Amino acid sequence: MTGTMMLVRLALRRDRLLLPAWMLVIVGAVAGTAAAIAELYPDMGQRLALGLTIGSTPALQAITGPVYDPASVGGLTAWRTTTITAVLTALMSLLLVTRHTRAEEESGRAELVGACAVGRYAFPAAALTVAGGTNLLVALLLTASLAGQGLPVQGALAFGLAIAGTGWIFAGIAAITAQLTEHARTANGLAVSVLGLAFLLRAGGDAAGVDALSWASPLGWAQRVRAFAGEQWWVPGLAALTGLALVTVAATLAGRRDHGAGAFPPRRGPADAPPYLSSPLGLAWRLHRGGVLGWATGFAVMGALFGSLALSAGQILRDNPQLAAILDRMGGENTLIDTFLATVLGMMGLVAGGFAIQAVLRLQVEEAALRAEHVLSSVVPRLRWASAHLLAALVGATAILTAGGLAVGLAHGIRTGEPGEMVRPAVAAWVQLPAVWVTAGLAMLLYGLLPRLTALAWTALVAFALLGQLGEVLQLPEGIQGLSPYAHLPQAPGGELDAGPLIWLTALALVLAGAGVAAFRHRDLIGV
Repeated sequence: MTGTMMLVRLALRRDRLLLPAWMLVIVGAVAGTAAAIAELYPDMGQRLALGLTIGSTPALQAITGPVYDPASVGGLTAWRTTTITAVLTALMSLLLVTRHTRAEEESGRAELVGACAVGRYAFPAAALTVAGGTNLLVALLLTASLAGQGLPVQGALAFGLAIAGTGWIFAGIAAITAQLTEHARTANGLAVSVLGLAFLLRAGGDAAGVDALSWASPLGWAQRVRAFAGEQWWVPGLAALTGLALVTVAATLAGRRDHGAGAFPPRRGPADAPPYLSSPLGLAWRLHRGGVLGWATGFAVMGALFGSLALSAGQILRDNPQLAAILDRMGGENTLIDTFLATVLGMMGLVAGGFAIQAVLRLQVEEAALRAEHVLSSVVPRLRWASAHLLAALVGATAILTAGGLAVGLAHGIRTGEPGEMVRPAVAAWVQLPAVWVTAGLAMLLYGLLPRLTALAWTALVAFALLGQLGEVLQLPEGIQGLSPYAHLPQAPGGELDAGPLIWLTALALVLAGAGVAAFRHRDLIGV
């Protein structure tokens, strides 16, 4: 453990801007939502109508979780924000741990530092110390922001601990995945896959009313702290103990492997390379195909789950005659079902934006590892090399969205017994593509122009997600909500399909990507 505190200070110095940005987004989203709910629903009757009408629908519970106390502002705030803030905190924690453990070994910096008076466990201990401290600070800030608005301190503290507990668990999960593989990108991918599985378990359990499924997910634990609704204080304690157990497993794995290696040795490749690897496009596909297949599988599972729940969205009409009358004038029950499907596909579009950013930034991984230097020292021009990875990102995003849309349509069509219902969601998934391509273009522009600031692409995607999820709730001006490319997409299915926004968003994506490739052609390689 020698040198742990020195590495803690180094990690805080390196993340002095990144961590405050994460905390500002998480705490600001919750505080803003609480203020907006208090302003929009000042009467208990209004809050009860909102919570009991929307929160009791299985299809919508799959997205936001159950409502435990619809009568209070705190209860509605917890219902509306627990899932999204828990996911954001989990992402912050797992990326932080991987960045300061496996990524340091992969780059060779850990070996240089470790040659000094630094203990074997100093790097993971420092990363987990920073992650644990950051999550604790998030809990305190959430408590202060909610209690400062007049909400019960006990409920505010429970909510903060629920979110921090989720982050601590995924810090432990990332500490384990960092021991399993030799590459930070793979470690992140494994940890994010666990997060995706946790979301699906929580969504399926809440929608079907099966508590066992929800309890199998750390995200479900955050909901079942029951902040502002008869707090269960033992759940945050369970999260703390689980995180500690995961850290213990990670420490055991770290002591049984060589420095720089993973617990599982990499699979040997074939002795001879296939002919298609002689081109930049073939090499790019080889590097991205595993990710595309994995993401497509995840999208298909998620699409099948939400597609099977779409029909239940219409059940809300039978319990609310006033809403039924309004929706009847707007198009009847199909309006609510189409709105639900559009919401699900919009969520898939945001997640597909994450794949697009990851795929584009594979260019930076290849460059930092000096593999790009070997390829570009041959007859391969920079334009072909960068364009091949960009094309793989765009085609891969199209493929995974298609898989998700087909799964949504197939599950919904089976539930309704109408074959035509299988086609509409699959086609509607493509409506998300221009916004996803804009996200990829932004990542390409940052890589080509400001390669050391490519993390801003992830920041932009988080901002797009928050604007889409909470923009209306927070009553943000249309100009601010319009900063997200997803805000300009027509609603599909169910809405009028206006080709105008799709065309200009696609054009914007091409401009951003083209500018990024052009900037890359005229700058030096950054190296390690």
